[in-house]
Amino acid sequence: MILDRFKLTDRVVMITGAGRGIGAGCAQACAEAGAHVALTARTVSQLEEVGDEVRAQGRKALIFPADVNDLDTLEAFVAATIEEFGRIDTVINNAGGSMPAPFMDTSTEMFEKAFHFNVTTAFSLSQHALPHLLETGGSIVNISSTMGRIRERGFVAYGTAKAALAHMTRLMAADCAPRVRVNAIAVGSVATSALEIVLTNEDLRKEMMETTPLRRLGEVQDIAAGVVYLASDAASYITGKILEIDGGLEGANLDLGLPDL
Repeated sequence: MILDRFKLTDRVVMITGAGRGIGAGCAQACAEAGAHVALTARTVSQLEEVGDEVRAQGRKALIFPADVNDLDTLEAFVAATIEEFGRIDTVINNAGGSMPAPFMDTSTEMFEKAFHFNVTTAFSLSQHALPHLLETGGSIVNISSTMGRIRERGFVAYGTAKAALAHMTRLMAADCAPRVRVNAIAVGSVATSALEIVLTNEDLRKEMMETTPLRRLGEVQDIAAGVVYLASDAASYITGKILEIDGGLEGANLDLGLPDL
């Protein structure tokens, strides 16, 4: 059966930024597909809520509160996952983000912080998990962004970091082949708390929807479905690729209105 190739039965999936939004949605989707999940984020209460939802589906959940910006915690997260489950099949590097700012208001510290949060953390966790992924023939899924390939004022730090994450995906895929697959998802405008200013402003929301070819904002389940696909045997012949789940965007769908310099 073709649908059997999409199952993740008894596999173990690690997810960063798993307390809400896309990370939480990925945890729920992977559990529905049959996986046990190891979850990390900074807010304990959010992790516990997601963990309860996973367990309600009959799967196991490991809760590991941490700030992934502290790279020492990533090795500990891998160790805790192995202690709990004895294996790792997929790593989903979802944690990331950076607030937009005009170019001249973007300090070197802000730029480097965006790179660290979006790129270095994914590199570090993947490296710590790789020995275990080699044992299972596993996979890595990095959550990048459409802003890594399109342009708009105010996103020099975030867009550069996500572009680096996308190309790191390609380079890691070459290093890890043939035993471990590495892919990424370039996420468009998804209705999560990260877009709170848009979701609560009907004019901005309408602008984003009308400038997106599919005329809607993305949903968490849109991204989660892509993650399950890339983690499953259905994608066993795919590595080093960026799956664009963005409603068809080829340009920015929100003008921040930043003036000329």
